[in-house]
Amino acid sequence: MDTQTLWSLRLGFSGKQAAKIKKDGIKRFLEQSFAQKPDTALPAFMAGQPKTPDEVRASKEGLKGNSDFAKKSRTEESQINLALKAWWIDKMREDEFPLREKMVLFWHNHFVATFGKVRINYWVYTHNMVLRENAFGNFRELTKKVLRTNMMLKYLDNGNNVKGKFNENLSRELLELFTIGIGNYTEQDIKNGAKGLAGLSMGDKGGVYRPSAENNEPFEYFGKKGNFKVDDMVDIIFKQKNAPYHITEKILKWFIYDNPPAALVKYYGDYLREKDYEIQPFLLKIFTEEFDKPTSGSKIKDPMVFILQLLDELDIKEINSKMVAQFAKGQGMDLFNQPNVKGWSGGTYWLATQIYLQRQNVADLLCKNTVADSRLLNVFGAEEKSNLKKFDIKLNWDRKGNNKAIISDLKNRLLFQVDENLQGDFETMLKYDFNPAAEGAENGVLRLFNFMVKTPEFQLI
Repeated sequence: MDTQTLWSLRLGFSGKQAAKIKKDGIKRFLEQSFAQKPDTALPAFMAGQPKTPDEVRASKEGLKGNSDFAKKSRTEESQINLALKAWWIDKMREDEFPLREKMVLFWHNHFVATFGKVRINYWVYTHNMVLRENAFGNFRELTKKVLRTNMMLKYLDNGNNVKGKFNENLSRELLELFTIGIGNYTEQDIKNGAKGLAGLSMGDKGGVYRPSAENNEPFEYFGKKGNFKVDDMVDIIFKQKNAPYHITEKILKWFIYDNPPAALVKYYGDYLREKDYEIQPFLLKIFTEEFDKPTSGSKIKDPMVFILQLLDELDIKEINSKMVAQFAKGQGMDLFNQPNVKGWSGGTYWLATQIYLQRQNVADLLCKNTVADSRLLNVFGAEEKSNLKKFDIKLNWDRKGNNKAIISDLKNRLLFQVDENLQGDFETMLKYDFNPAAEGAENGVLRLFNFMVKTPEFQLI
């Protein structure tokens, strides 16, 4: 795999940006990515969704005593959520500079809050928009904003955290998962942190403290004493010795290494602290310094990269993003619905037997021009299924080259490593006397492509 394609996959979801990276260089490509402004327009399908706590309560009240209507309402909620997934995947597929969406997906799996528990689509959307608008901003300030999203407060039960009856869920995850990580705080820090978060609950435009429920008595937090509130607490956390390393390790895992070297975590973490937790210069340093290193094959593709790369390579546009969302869900990467607050574990999980088998099956279905697999289409009605059984595919390959030139081009786009045995298999499939102008030549190259994308080597970047 050539370097530009590798980094197009790492900084996005397909090889689509490889030519731009090659033309402009990695630094310029990153600067263009950072400069791209996020779309802030409310999607049309979100119109009419309850937004404020009062509107949410009113909508719930209207369901009482009518089980049929309640069932219909939950179905509609799920349909809106699926549309929201598709809206986001469209951005991943279509944005000229998809690094922002890649970073939003990272933050989404860092600051986990799920639709399955909250079931308020507008809060799902606004939480996602906080991540999108601040994707390259300051990590400390983003943490403060996320802690005030209705989505997070509802998900981690902080509406039940009141003076005299403290709930420690948000306080615990703030330390364990969102900032400094296990081993860098005490249970007393969690208990006292819950006091500072008491009364912070859902409001019309995000989290607000309710005077009747908040704690106004001083407490000790990481050795400091005061009547701290959420922003004060975050500031104190980010002054701790280990504050930059937890997030640095996760970012290295997300983009480059499933098992990042400890020395790199320390090196880049120190830089993040030096830059006062500004994400943009931090990413610029990581990506420009790691770009020329021989790191291909150090990370297993997540389901979104796997499927969007295939769709791009085959130029398949008929498969809508709802189907992509369903595929990702089947692979264990359900948007807005991680299995727990720790998020998708990634790494070798993405090559568990059932997941790998499904990837093989989907590669076959796509290369054979059909997606008539009910397991992937069970969310759609019969009419939509019937319209999605066949589609056009257009694989880009060197129509003037010989077998080795064609194999070489596909290898550079698809595979991080090829040994002599695998090369021999490719040349057996596409023989030395292969005629690219012959009838059926397209099918021969497509068979080779299908074989390549089912190899273990294709699963890695």
